Amino acid sequence: MLKRYKFFGAIVLAVAVYSCSTVPLTGRKQFNVVSDAEVNQSAATSYKELLSDPKTKVVSGTTDAQRVQKVGRQLATAIQQYLQQNGYGNQYNFDWQFNLIQSSDVNAWCMPGGKVAVYTGILPYTKDDAGLATVLGHEIGHAIAHHSAERISQQYVAQGLGSAIGTAAGNSSSATVGIVNQLYGVGGSLLLLKYSRNQESEADKLGLTFMAMAGYDPHQAIGFWQRMAAANTSGGTPEFLSTHPADATRIAALQNELPNAMKYYRR
Repeated sequence: MLKRYKFFGAIVLAVAVYSCSTVPLTGRKQFNVVSDAEVNQSAATSYKELLSDPKTKVVSGTTDAQRVQKVGRQLATAIQQYLQQNGYGNQYNFDWQFNLIQSSDVNAWCMPGGKVAVYTGILPYTKDDAGLATVLGHEIGHAIAHHSAERISQQYVAQGLGSAIGTAAGNSSSATVGIVNQLYGVGGSLLLLKYSRNQESEADKLGLTFMAMAGYDPHQAIGFWQRMAAANTSGGTPEFLSTHPADATRIAALQNELPNAMKYYRR
């Protein structure tokens, strides 16, 4: 029995070492046993099916749609340049896509692999390019930090070490696709992934720096989050019950992060 426990412990240690990765800029170590290729491919399929669904109204040719494309491309270019220059290039071969979707939902998201959607309902709060860069930078931050893969890895561990080992060994796993589809959904029934508060805060930090890299003053991010807070007249869910930081907590953290973000600011 003792030998069995030792063997099991050795496997756990091997998987942990294999799966240890570092988030750019923040330096946080994360547990990730999911193949980027698998997750990105599944996300790309979900994204394509969503856009082609008759219920999805993709906006094109308008000033707002062109703004989403322009700001998105500026962010993507700046981020890719930084990643290449700092040795992360091979980890982020993203096929960036930016689309505006007609919806009253106040939301935006970025799937693994750089598949981005902005809902028209959030545009009254972004107001200008800097506000839009705040939103896009934050959502792209989730993708750069591999937050989806991290959540999937946590589900693998919860489901059993066997699945995690299979993924860590690089084996193609239908279970990965299944979990991705559960998190994001496919076609018109897209289910947006809810991130933990720690991941939300990390995406805030990354987004602030990314918008600075792309030439947008990170100070403008404070105004966006203040507008969002002002619109939340109901008070929202208490922070300890929410996957998102409380408005005051988020704004204070962003203000503290501004000096670091300004180091990357290119006018």
